[in-house]
Amino acid sequence: MARNGWAAALGVLGLGVLGVALLPGLAVAQGAAPSLTMAVGAPVTSLDPHYHQLSPNNAVADMIFDGLVNRSARDQGIPGLATSWRAVDATTWEFKLREGVRFHNGNAFTAEDVAFTLNRVPRVPNSPSSFALYTRPITAVEIVDAHTIRLKTAVPYPLMPTDIANLRIIDKETAEHATTEDFNAGRAAQGTGPWRVVDHRNGERIEFARNEQYWGGAPAFGRVTYRMITNDAARTAALLAGDVDFIDQVPTADLARLRREQRVVLSETIGLRIIFLGLDHSRSGATPFVTDNDGRPIEPNPLKDVRVRRALTLAIDRHAIADRVMEGAATPSGQFLPPGSFGHVPGLEAPRANLEEARRLLAEAGFPNGFRITLHSPNDRYINDARISQAIGQMWTRAGVRTNVDAQTWATFVGRAARQELSSWLIGWGSSGGEASNPLRNLVATVSREKGWGASNRGHYSNPGVDALIDRAMVELDDPRREGLLREATSMAMADVGIIPLHIQTNIWAMRRGLQHEARADELTRAQDIRPAAR
Repeated sequence: MARNGWAAALGVLGLGVLGVALLPGLAVAQGAAPSLTMAVGAPVTSLDPHYHQLSPNNAVADMIFDGLVNRSARDQGIPGLATSWRAVDATTWEFKLREGVRFHNGNAFTAEDVAFTLNRVPRVPNSPSSFALYTRPITAVEIVDAHTIRLKTAVPYPLMPTDIANLRIIDKETAEHATTEDFNAGRAAQGTGPWRVVDHRNGERIEFARNEQYWGGAPAFGRVTYRMITNDAARTAALLAGDVDFIDQVPTADLARLRREQRVVLSETIGLRIIFLGLDHSRSGATPFVTDNDGRPIEPNPLKDVRVRRALTLAIDRHAIADRVMEGAATPSGQFLPPGSFGHVPGLEAPRANLEEARRLLAEAGFPNGFRITLHSPNDRYINDARISQAIGQMWTRAGVRTNVDAQTWATFVGRAARQELSSWLIGWGSSGGEASNPLRNLVATVSREKGWGASNRGHYSNPGVDALIDRAMVELDDPRREGLLREATSMAMADVGIIPLHIQTNIWAMRRGLQHEARADELTRAQDIRPAAR
């Protein structure tokens, strides 16, 4: 099956370079647990596991909480707080819950906590990217007993175990009247996971102590400091200076040096994150950052014209970006997921740059002299995000679309994108579950609060044909048929340039010799995946 092919591909491509001696900084008295200091390149915006569907948040949520279904490093579903699951009938999934598990505050984990969590997820206020997508298919929750729960759906729903893995379970008693602010303060951050929150300094660091009673076995480190160092050079410098033991989002400019550095080892694997451009499909009139060459707003919105969108995608030299900007740490892509993943479309390659065709399409759309646009981007979220945007700006300008690039901090950028203030922007998406239904429903499905679709479709792209194919795939229990529908939906969205895919990142971590790390396809940086190397 395609899922197994993906796992096999990761097994070949994934690398884990392991050290052989304990770090000097990790030396401890006999019997005492060592501590670990990590530095991550993207800020964590909340400790509320249901507030913001964002990879840095999900990584920290995995340290504090558990799902019913957890994800392996190769992004396959494995038992978490549920020991098993099965389809009782076409519209009922049953989950058997792990017994003897306690939250950090000592409360026993039961089916009541699961039911409370599922009810809370779609009701979290002001969520910039909701998890509600994963609860929408559930029409009823039946508590059979303290350790058995059944989830009812209106129609057959094959993705229940995959979707449920995105939801971390919280303690009903603690969180029943808690706000997102209570989670961020640590008061409500009472999970069943391997780490307890000791201190949280928003945007700066989180201090953890290990959960000695963790059902999966106590992790290797007694204390973890989780620092947020968004400056690439500073993060690498902190590792080399010994101020931190482990970093993620290794700057591509430092790769060659770090590969030669005897004090450092790397851990890497092909990822599931697509870096792409979003476009404003929502406005029929003028869009805010597009003007004619004299600075006047253009009506109607040029980005609504598929010829303009195709011109923009053909103006981009993805292979040059992957080779020169990303220094080989990316794979050019013309779709959401890499080969071997469920729903990947064979033969749908990254478009080759073609300036002549781009100019012809612009002229055909009524813009023989092009127009002006601003491309917005974060400058501290994705590997080389601002540099990629600058390269695209130059490429678009050469095609006749004179481009200004505005790179901002992630906190500023994502708020503006969520409020639909932008016309074109660079952003990324990490696909949980390793299959195409995830990005299809989140990024290009028509925004629907009822269905929970389009949670991160900030451009409000809408294509009834794509929606119809996703609808059919979501009730198709036969995997080969479902994969065919997902491939068809992907091909249609890409032909219509619903988004402009750029490349899939290679996930790379670096650490001081003496540590070993299990590289994850989903790029989550979690303390439980690190341990001292064998002597």
